[in-house]
Amino acid sequence: MVKKRTRSKFIPASSSFIILFSATTKSSGALATLVLLILLLATTSEAAISCSDVIKDLRPCVSYLVSGSGQPPAACCSGAKALASAATTSEDKKAACNCIKSTSKSININSQLAQALPGNCGITLPVAISPNADCSKVG
Repeated sequence: MVKKRTRSKFIPASSSFIILFSATTKSSGALATLVLLILLLATTSEAAISCSDVIKDLRPCVSYLVSGSGQPPAACCSGAKALASAATTSEDKKAACNCIKSTSKSININSQLAQALPGNCGITLPVAISPNADCSKVG
């Protein structure tokens, strides 16, 4: 019985580690896809929070911030809590601030409701919900 020869390849997945794997000619396409996926995930985890993530988290708050009263909806508080948990680094906080600032300019939010939102949800948001936020001071 003849064994197929395999080649060992070293592929840097990030600056902190190296992946060692064997590839045969039949499975090299699948392995290349796997390595690409690992590289993509490693790169994504190091990036600052995206504006689409911020918008997704705060979307349930929009109607409350525009014309609400009383306590914010539970979905709004859950989203605000998710944002507070996600925006941990200085880069994340600045990215979230810039996103909220630019997005809130197109929405006529009630500034009193926006200021009260973190307290009403029992959380601390690392950024203000305001079209006038000074994002250079966030971090």
